[in-house]
Amino acid sequence: MSGLTVDARVNVRGVDVGFDLAEGEVLAVLGPNGAGKSTVLSVAAGLVRPDDGRVELNGRVLTDTSQGLAVPPHRRSIALLAQQALLFPHLTVAANVAFAPRSAGRGRREAREIARKWLDAVDAVQFADRRPHELSGGQAQRVAVARALAADPQALLLDEPMAALDVSAAPALRVLLRRVLREGRRTAVVVTHDVLDALALADRVIVVDGGRVVESGLVRDVLTRPRSAFAARIAGLNLVPVFGAPDRMETAMGVRIHGLPDADFVAGSPAVAVFAPHSVAVHRHHPEGSPRNVFRVTIAEVGVHGPTVRVRAHTCEGRLELSADVTAASVAALDLVPGADVLFVVKATEVALHGARTT
Repeated sequence: MSGLTVDARVNVRGVDVGFDLAEGEVLAVLGPNGAGKSTVLSVAAGLVRPDDGRVELNGRVLTDTSQGLAVPPHRRSIALLAQQALLFPHLTVAANVAFAPRSAGRGRREAREIARKWLDAVDAVQFADRRPHELSGGQAQRVAVARALAADPQALLLDEPMAALDVSAAPALRVLLRRVLREGRRTAVVVTHDVLDALALADRVIVVDGGRVVESGLVRDVLTRPRSAFAARIAGLNLVPVFGAPDRMETAMGVRIHGLPDADFVAGSPAVAVFAPHSVAVHRHHPEGSPRNVFRVTIAEVGVHGPTVRVRAHTCEGRLELSADVTAASVAALDLVPGADVLFVVKATEVALHGARTT
């Protein structure tokens, strides 16, 4: 089978994650800190041996705990690109990139040609004679990408590749990675906290939380119809777990929820209500009129969010966090300050009800 398959359990880290990736496909792995994302990459790269599991790349078994098989990292044809470039400080940029082909037995001249090819591909030929300490963070990561590709890997693993870069360098590296991955049809796994990385680089996404995959699907589906709190947060949406029959959906706190069932909604099964912050109206008193969703909340934070003001709040029980986007005039008129108790109100037509899938 072509592509990358990872199925691993690492007991000490509480990780039990599996996925199948087709050849040439790019998977984004999202999740909060400590969820187990980097552990999954380490298992695939051979840096962590799982207690139970299997890793297979293009039909070649790299890890199989049932057979006691564990191919060492340098023989896996997998390249791992970390947050830090980790270039050899005593070598020039060109020598850093040529290191992989030289280690694979290529001659000096051929290794230099390969290094120049990939430095050209990442627009870094002009840095060839520099030492790593003479590079900026963005320049060093470009060289790190070239070094990884010079090894001619069958799969590329990227662990928060933009995390250590400043805001001006990250977009350029993102464009570079998109071009390299797309033009080369490279199988890749990208661990990230940034929704832009998933949108720009990935075909599919999995969300890992508590060491488990809690959501998976095409990037556009997960980010527009999230089923997990983390996916909803990075997509900028509110998500409320709900239960009950279609005519009486409620939150765990007993708040009635009215919304429009999506095609994946199953009556009687756990579901989530999803709505955008701009759909939320803020009131001091209970509104009159047609059925609406009303949440009693306490404001936690108020801050500028583009042309509007983002009001973040939590329910009185503290079990649910919600956001509303309102005008500055509304903030002043309603005296919306941290600690204030208000009502978040959402029309039923603005709420989508989705099945709470966990795979």
